Amino acid sequence: MPLITVEGEEPFEAEAGKKLVLALEDAGIDILHRCGGQSRCTTCRIEVISGAVPAMQDDEKEALEDPEWIAKYRLSCQIRVENDLTIKIIKRSAAEGIAPGPRPED
Repeated sequence: MPLITVEGEEPFEAEAGKKLVLALEDAGIDILHRCGGQSRCTTCRIEVISGAVPAMQDDEKEALEDPEWIAKYRLSCQIRVENDLTIKIIKRSAAEGIAPGPRPED
């Protein structure tokens, strides 16, 4: 199983093929997400520090919009875990004072 390392958290193993946002949530790691995994709100942004992720699809590019964001961030709701990853979470529910939205579908 792939090993996920999140800055400031203990590494954990995730089931291959699982959406990254769900793997994070299931590991008890605070990540803000609001749109239910629909690639609309960009609150589940992460920065990939190391590791390979699938290519970005058009709907994710449209959501991120800004070329600087497209170059730097990914949406954790659009990444299926396949390899070891090291990431940085951009927004956390606790820090933003906002509860996560509906759990994204797998």
